[in-house]
Amino acid sequence: MRDPHVPRSVAGQLSPSRRAVDLRRLRAERFDVLIIGGGVTGAGAAVDAASRGLKVALVEARDLAAGTSSRSSKLIHGGLRYLEQLEFGLVHEALTERGLLATRLAPHLVRPVPFLVPLPAGKGLFDLPARLFRRAYYGAGVAAYDAFAGLFGGGRGMPLHRHLSREGARRVFPSLRSDGLAGAIRYHDGQVDDARLVVTLARTAASLGATVVSSARAVGLIRQAREVTGVRLRDLEEPAGSPDAEFEVRARTVIAATGVWTDDMSRMLNDVGLRPGIRVRASKGVHLVLPRSAITGETGLILRTASSVLFVIPWGGHWIIGTTDTDWRLDRSHPAASASDIDYLLRQVNTVLDRPLTTADIEGVYAGLRPLLAGEADSTSKLSREHAVIEPMLGLLLVAGGKYTTYRVMAADVVDRAVRRLGGQRPSRTADLPLLGADGYAAMWRDRADLARRHGVPVGVVEHLLERYGSLTLDLLALVDVDPLLAAPLAGAPEYLAAEVTYAARAEGALHLEDVLTRRTRISIETTHRGLESAEHTAELMGAVLGWDAARQAREVAHYRARVQAERQSQLMPDDATADAARLGAPDVRGYAADRGADDGAAGLAR
Repeated sequence: MRDPHVPRSVAGQLSPSRRAVDLRRLRAERFDVLIIGGGVTGAGAAVDAASRGLKVALVEARDLAAGTSSRSSKLIHGGLRYLEQLEFGLVHEALTERGLLATRLAPHLVRPVPFLVPLPAGKGLFDLPARLFRRAYYGAGVAAYDAFAGLFGGGRGMPLHRHLSREGARRVFPSLRSDGLAGAIRYHDGQVDDARLVVTLARTAASLGATVVSSARAVGLIRQAREVTGVRLRDLEEPAGSPDAEFEVRARTVIAATGVWTDDMSRMLNDVGLRPGIRVRASKGVHLVLPRSAITGETGLILRTASSVLFVIPWGGHWIIGTTDTDWRLDRSHPAASASDIDYLLRQVNTVLDRPLTTADIEGVYAGLRPLLAGEADSTSKLSREHAVIEPMLGLLLVAGGKYTTYRVMAADVVDRAVRRLGGQRPSRTADLPLLGADGYAAMWRDRADLARRHGVPVGVVEHLLERYGSLTLDLLALVDVDPLLAAPLAGAPEYLAAEVTYAARAEGALHLEDVLTRRTRISIETTHRGLESAEHTAELMGAVLGWDAARQAREVAHYRARVQAERQSQLMPDDATADAARLGAPDVRGYAADRGADDGAAGLAR
């Protein structure tokens, strides 16, 4: 439980000193709920459990959102294509969550983004009936989308759809090819910086009293008879062989929200002959990032492909194009995009653009893995995005599947199971709990010009900060007030401030250079240099907070350079196998991959 006399913004700071305190708590205390996995579901479960008054710990093997939760399409959406699959309940649930995030829980992080659904035209008058049918068919789908979200009222958080003529579609998206275009339907979904939302969730949990520790890898389950009573952790920030590197954490209930690593948790039960009854398949999704100048348009696009759906998404001064949907059975920590993935995306999007895109237009590439519940479908794109909660052994709950948008529902479901186990009646409160930065955001946005004037910075800087930190912007402006040099732009990435790097290390749990360049900011995918021109300046700023000497700064920069080189090399490889081999050429900064082989038999550590 948190001290009520301490403001939430302060109580939620994930500082270096807070990590040391939380590590001591992990060693010394017994928790009601210990959550493994610092992605959106795990962080959401920590918020849910802590808001119910439970004693909560959240641990993550690498960085917050280091896996799937920082590599999505950056959308909070209902899944328009799921209407065609008749998954009406899933669409309604997701659209309800979209409305909550955009209006109440995180309006500073989730905002509307417009999309066009282009309507193809046939040839000649004989195609007129088919053209009318297509407009009616897609129009009905988008109308149903609006209806599931709730047609009216502030709770929907998005404007209603509109039909556009061919001229109207070209007016808002001039880069659309005019030949073969009959018009379009414009609708809205939600956009989010996925990694920032996860960090905000983790900080919100911390503000409610939860213990939050990253770089802490679960290497075994602790059992008494046939009940899980805790987890053995390895602190990956400790030197190899240190007596403090491994320790046990006691908990009344353990929740594994490990996404595509769910099967690894299941294997920890092999020695007692248990089969958890749940399997997760990893589906690789690749995205390209291009400068806004590469395409002329005011909205995004949603396009049908032979196997899935393709998005062209406006992202600040950039476009995101994605995604692929292919089975992945190789390294899950660092999924690699191959040259064939990139070529596929370019070929698909070029069918509707008046100027073909090439690899020369690409600024960044990223690949992520969707955790899909395994089924009998031949294609991962046909697997359901439903989630499941199971208890394979007393004291251990697994939550898997689902989609980013419905993280709060997944979190509430698994914590409901934990509460029933612990006894008592503690309903979920998260539908009415604004995340850190949400309270006061609307008023600060309205008064942003005055805020900028009082702190002596341009209005554009305040707008940038408000859209990333909400009302926590005051914390960053306070840093600038004390040290005006922190108002300077970051080297190689002028859209970010030096203060944001300092804040990431002081308050957002960033422990390594790549944490800042790939997740606290998105410099690694938004610049053609992939963050290399920002690395030294960022390491210097982080070092001032984390106590890095010159040698440590140099090591962090060298590791980051190796990571970028390996990623670039992988993107030249023809297929998944060769791309994976190239990406693994750079070791993980936390040693996660290096010690992995010794722990593949982690069940032997469980007891």
